Amino acid sequence: MLDITRLPVRPATFDDLQALIGREIGPTGWHEVTQERVTAFAGLTLDRQWIHVDVERAEASPLGGTIAHGLYSLALGPAFSYELLSFDGFDRSLNYGYDKIRFPDPVPVGSRIRMRTTLLSAERVSGGIQLRSSQVFEREGGGKPIVVAESLGRLVE
Repeated sequence: MLDITRLPVRPATFDDLQALIGREIGPTGWHEVTQERVTAFAGLTLDRQWIHVDVERAEASPLGGTIAHGLYSLALGPAFSYELLSFDGFDRSLNYGYDKIRFPDPVPVGSRIRMRTTLLSAERVSGGIQLRSSQVFEREGGGKPIVVAESLGRLVE
């Protein structure tokens, strides 16, 4: 049985993956959401909506300050996943996409966020194994998740 208390968890076989189905792994360590990081993300994505980058205007809004892009949080999914799971026992792992992405709660700049994952399925497909995982991101002190998504990955044996 794989030890899910020691991170990253290191499944190396299809049977290891099957044993992980339904088991929550995590959380990751905390990630600090700073204005510098949000502004850099805005520059990379060309999404410079004022609620993310105009501190003065955002402070006067009902949110009381700037917030991170929903996609900023989601984009941390791969890095957070590496913290939780290692697929070194496989030839390679690939991001295959996402399903059912929701952003239920905003992330004010200055927040700390982290993620938990649960493997929902592992199925053999042509060329490898397809994984479906639930990723739930939370904000320290928040009452509900900030991102809930189903991640799809492929492993090549």
